[in-house]
Amino acid sequence: MNLSSPEIVANIKTWLQAWDAHDLDGVMELMHEDVVFENWTGQIIRGKSALRRAWTPWFLKHGNFRFIAEDIFVDDQAQKALFRWLLEWPSLESSYKGELETRRGVDVLHFQEGKIREKLTYSKTSLLIGDQSIQLQLTSQ
Repeated sequence: MNLSSPEIVANIKTWLQAWDAHDLDGVMELMHEDVVFENWTGQIIRGKSALRRAWTPWFLKHGNFRFIAEDIFVDDQAQKALFRWLLEWPSLESSYKGELETRRGVDVLHFQEGKIREKLTYSKTSLLIGDQSIQLQLTSQ
């Protein structure tokens, strides 16, 4: 089942509402059983159940986060979308704990059977807290 451009955009908006409601079940509802997620850190997770296990701690410990859609570009023939986002949440950085942190990124989404089959995430390696730009440091996984 191929989705039209408006259906892909509607799915992404529904998915975002689930993220912003901190509803892991709702987020996972739109993921394909054989989903492949590539994080901006390079970590690759295969399969819906493995992805749920990986994301559960994030939903439990990251507080009041929200994603703001900045742009959504759709290729309905290829069943792909590019989604540019801004993440806002209370910072976990030790010197800024609890202050509003913003981070910008892009997801490349591939759809199959009406679900997200592949999610490739690219994020800036700096974040903004107040007027301070903070460089992210990767830690080993």
